[in-house]
Amino acid sequence: MEDGLSANRETESLIADAQRLEKRRRLLEQEQDPYPARVARTHTSLQARTALEAWEQNPEGEAPRVAVAGRLMTERVMGGSTFAHLMDGAGRIQIYLRRNVLGEETYNALRRATDIGDIIAAEGSMFRTRTGEATISVTSAGLAAKSLHPLPDKWHGLTDVEARYRHRYVDLLVNDEVRQLFRQRAATVSAIRQYLDGEGFLEVETPILQPIYGGAHAKPFVTHHNQLDQDLYLRISFELYLKRLIVGGYDAVYEIGRDFRNEGVSYKHNPEFTQIEFYEAYADYHDVMRRTEEMVAFVAEKVLGTTRISYQGTEVDLAPPWHRRDLRQAIAEETGIDVEGYRDVDSLYRAILDLGGHPEPKPTVGKLVDYLIEAYVEPKLVEPTFLMDYPVEISPLAKRIPGSDGWVERFEGFVAGMEICNAFSELNDPVEQFDRFRAQGRDFEAGDEEAHQMDADYLLALSYGMPPTGGFGMGIDRLIMLLTDRASIREVLLFPHMRSL
Repeated sequence: MEDGLSANRETESLIADAQRLEKRRRLLEQEQDPYPARVARTHTSLQARTALEAWEQNPEGEAPRVAVAGRLMTERVMGGSTFAHLMDGAGRIQIYLRRNVLGEETYNALRRATDIGDIIAAEGSMFRTRTGEATISVTSAGLAAKSLHPLPDKWHGLTDVEARYRHRYVDLLVNDEVRQLFRQRAATVSAIRQYLDGEGFLEVETPILQPIYGGAHAKPFVTHHNQLDQDLYLRISFELYLKRLIVGGYDAVYEIGRDFRNEGVSYKHNPEFTQIEFYEAYADYHDVMRRTEEMVAFVAEKVLGTTRISYQGTEVDLAPPWHRRDLRQAIAEETGIDVEGYRDVDSLYRAILDLGGHPEPKPTVGKLVDYLIEAYVEPKLVEPTFLMDYPVEISPLAKRIPGSDGWVERFEGFVAGMEICNAFSELNDPVEQFDRFRAQGRDFEAGDEEAHQMDADYLLALSYGMPPTGGFGMGIDRLIMLLTDRASIREVLLFPHMRSL
């Protein structure tokens, strides 16, 4: 007996409210299952309301009978009757329970057994109250699942934002706006697919576990395959595999999926994130710019009904054409530094220190240029803007600008002071790509842990011949932030990464 009591206390401390746990125990004693294997449901809340509206348009015969199930969110008891609201995935529906209809024993037993938060199944006829609310006059009802933990009383106040992220299921239960946000997220991904499918792109899937990580500057997560005794990496990008498919004969491919980067957490970074990448043969970065602005505008129209958005108090229009701005010129205008005149680490580092900047110690030239963009240029790019033509040191997979040794055909897209995409004309010369990988190796040895790795199989693929190709990558999470006016990436991730408690 003592062991049972001890286990009960442990359960209570972990997941249960004492009174609700006692109700569960009593139900089991009465041979009533608080978690039945199945319940009858013929209509969602929305379908039930729609059925009533259709009957009201042509009221022949009896009002529609429905069987619904949902979470008990409100309850108002008036003597021998109770009005309550059930919530399901389609919305809310009011139910009306009466003692003289259900019977004294059933009505009282249901009242004793249920709490706010329980999932209830109810059946009855639809009618409309004097206030005009669609309601079910219940003839039978019962528990579909007992809630052992009470819903928070003041969750809408958002007094504990971290708790909302850690317990997203509760946030979704009590916050209609959050549920709508993630419907918009799903609609955004669907619209991206609709656009690319309509343009003749083929959706594909590439490996998440990779023997060599590549396609971006980032630190990977490492895991181990036991049977093969092989270290593997969670992918940081889809790029190198998608370009293998261009070599294989597909003219246009894309993938939507998760990437993983072992980097810091911030308002715009999460260790795992959703990415869209596409690659198109016989296109260059100018073609990709046009496709990018067209696709983003298409998505905004589909999801919001307009290309005009407000992000953190700033109004912007996502409709084409977006602004084009030269990177080197933009840095010079914002800082007075012409990076072309500082091609070695020490001189550029000193120039940034003189400017009052605080770059990382022992950086590479590429890291310093990235710092200048992020610290001085990016915050000024409010209207949708493509920042064009990047140094080769930080673009090992991009094609050189014809006649230029130090610059490549690459752009990044910015909206409201935040980077949302990266793209370039793809380097397709295997010999030059080999030299670029070797230069990245030297950067890695000098301390750049995010430098690109040598990938011999990718070089072999290029050696078979890859047509001129335009490539593109965009973090879908950041696009959702823009479309839903959310300041933190954790707002738009169902389950963001959190520190351990």
